[in-house]
Amino acid sequence: MSFVLVEKPYPHVTVITLNRPERMNAMAFDVMIPFAEQLQAVANDNDTRVVVITGAGEGFCSGADQKVSGTIPHIDGLTPTVIAQRAGKMLDDIVLGIQDMPQPVIAAINGAAIGGGLCLAASCDIRIGTPDAYFRAAGINNGLTATELGLSFILPRIIGAGHSTELMLTGRDMGAEEAERVGLLSRVVPRDQLMATSFEIAEQIAAKSRIGIELTKKMALAGLEASSFRAHMRHEMTAQLYVRLTTRNWDEAVAARAEGRKPDFKD
Repeated sequence: MSFVLVEKPYPHVTVITLNRPERMNAMAFDVMIPFAEQLQAVANDNDTRVVVITGAGEGFCSGADQKVSGTIPHIDGLTPTVIAQRAGKMLDDIVLGIQDMPQPVIAAINGAAIGGGLCLAASCDIRIGTPDAYFRAAGINNGLTATELGLSFILPRIIGAGHSTELMLTGRDMGAEEAERVGLLSRVVPRDQLMATSFEIAEQIAAKSRIGIELTKKMALAGLEASSFRAHMRHEMTAQLYVRLTTRNWDEAVAARAEGRKPDFKD
């Protein structure tokens, strides 16, 4: 059985599915290692313009597997402390890998996004959920910290410091309706429309200029880390002028609008 499925249901759209539904797609290393490999492979697939990540069954990702953690490679002779560091880096690299992908990533959240699953969802560029979707920063409930995989950095930037701190300190569940209201979900759709809605958004993105989309994702993420408003404005202008002056995308957009057709961006 493959714990990670990859398919291309539409041109330029690749779906990566965590496929361990009996464990609600928990983050055992037997799942996360092939997931990381597929993220890298899809990132290098120049035919893929948009990526959709989802989970099989009733959950998106339930975080750390509390029964079977899976096998970590290359740890012979290491102490538990060192193994923990290696394991942590492996998981960190998955979140960073999602953000480093040139393609925008849509999380299609069909159920629980708990602990590391919440972190995976937060690291994606767009999040669509069903009414059954819910989010929990579970570490605090297990006697640990609720902060992992960059959550204490990115979650306040998505939903605000007050909402994120309360969620992390209480370990409570945030349902789909609240998640949409505070901005963690961009929209909530019926379960049977989740993938169709994700594909609709993906196709809208894929129809745009490749360089325009890739740089927009890069600038959006850079804005989260900008040291100052002025510095980020300069980066944005550099990106905008780079595309404006090194492609004919602008001229094509103007011509297409005048001719009543869709633009065909050649980048």
